[in-house]
Amino acid sequence: MAKKRILSVDDSPLVRNLIKKFLSMTDDFEVVGEASNGEEAVKLFFQLKPDIVIMDVTMPVKDGLEAAQEILSKEPGTKILLASAMGDDDLLDQALVIGIKHSIQKPFKQAQLISALNKALEE
Repeated sequence: MAKKRILSVDDSPLVRNLIKKFLSMTDDFEVVGEASNGEEAVKLFFQLKPDIVIMDVTMPVKDGLEAAQEILSKEPGTKILLASAMGDDDLLDQALVIGIKHSIQKPFKQAQLISALNKALEE
């Protein structure tokens, strides 16, 4: 089975490194690109065409919801896993409105990340 291609988007290099480390321990996933803000995320998404995007919510330049909305407006079937640090229900409601069904609360463990990715990819 081919590895699922991941675009990792977070303004924290620590979080991006953690995601890469977690996913490198599996045979199922491969991080094909990294972005530190929503604007980079949108550009990289259309260059790389990943299977799924792990998208931080709070970032400079363009936040995760704006970036996700831009991607989904052009590629409606895109799988996006929203990573949020705060238990902000309003944000998750906004995410649902723009078409993001899956989220994960930071900080997360490897098993939680893999489970959330698999769940999002199965839909």
